[in-house]
Amino acid sequence: MPLTPFSPEQLIPQEEKLEIARHKSELFIGIPKETSYQERRICLTPDAVNSLTSHGHRVMMEAGAGLSSSYTDNEYRDAGAEITNDTQKVFSCPMLLKVEPPTMAEIEMMQAGTILISALQIKTRKKEYFEALSKKKITALAFEYIKDEDGSYPAVKSLSEIAGTASILIAAELMINNSFGKGLLFGNINGVPPTDVVIIGAGTVGEFAARTAIGLGANVKVFDNSITKLRRLQNNLSQRVFTSTIEPKALQKALRRCDVAIGAMRGKDRCPVVVTEGMVDLMKKGAVIVDVSIDTGGCFETSEITTHEKPTFIKNDVIHYCVPNIPSRYSKTASLSISNIIMPYLLQIAEDGGMENALRLSKGLKNGVYYYHGILTNKSIGDWFHLPDSDINLIVF
Repeated sequence: MPLTPFSPEQLIPQEEKLEIARHKSELFIGIPKETSYQERRICLTPDAVNSLTSHGHRVMMEAGAGLSSSYTDNEYRDAGAEITNDTQKVFSCPMLLKVEPPTMAEIEMMQAGTILISALQIKTRKKEYFEALSKKKITALAFEYIKDEDGSYPAVKSLSEIAGTASILIAAELMINNSFGKGLLFGNINGVPPTDVVIIGAGTVGEFAARTAIGLGANVKVFDNSITKLRRLQNNLSQRVFTSTIEPKALQKALRRCDVAIGAMRGKDRCPVVVTEGMVDLMKKGAVIVDVSIDTGGCFETSEITTHEKPTFIKNDVIHYCVPNIPSRYSKTASLSISNIIMPYLLQIAEDGGMENALRLSKGLKNGVYYYHGILTNKSIGDWFHLPDSDINLIVF
């Protein structure tokens, strides 16, 4: 009997296993008008809407949704969007896009099983918000949790870049204000000492604040307790700037001399207070503080939340700018930024055959999910609000 490497069973013809082709999905996206205080951004620009509609998807928008970002209803209508004055109709769409998280009344208008993509802003949420999502069996994704291929958080990083750049431009405006500014030009003019800027925090906000200040010709000093962050900032700037760990004496000395101080610290819960009222008291009269960290409490002891309408106050003869959500001030730039991040994900979701398949195929998108068909899948939310949670990887695999 001739030897063969196969068993008799293996020689019997087997069925062929072919990959099943993924069927593309058609999306029906609703974009309501933002109602949150001071929110002027929108998730998709007319160009992004045009890209979606040209791929066969439907986009329904509430009338006037883009006006605060300088986009008219006609621009969206020309891009293929359906415009309606009926808010309930928009919230009935199977997929909803919002910048701010929906209010309780807006969750009530949603259909059961809706897919919601918005910011979460966990520190401003209440337990009832999550219970309402669970009751409606909502699948919810948060911008700030969606990961890129390199493990970074693109939405957070992009808005931090805007906030960092804007903080210096805001300081430059405040320095020339006739009523309380010092009348200083933010720049390096021949024969005139350059502006001194202190930046506390070497993350993305700190890096882009430093980049902008250097571009205007300022002397920049950056403080952070992470040597790794300071080193990365130096490398990204491609030039040497003064860097230091946060030592009270060194920081106080820098603050006494500076014209502008930028707060760009972050903490797990509340941002650490690193500048005491005593330190602020020693600063120059008419110096400017821009506390970008105010949305997590602020890193200056003298900081108090202000609004876009009344953005500043003077304390200890120092001008304070403590407006949360700085990117909303530059609504068109911020909207373009959000749109450029979200639109490719929407096309990918459709290409993969819907949200269910997209979550199986994209780890970054899966990371953004905090509710899946009414089941809480984010441990930090569960711990924070004492709610039962499940690992998404045990549900979607």
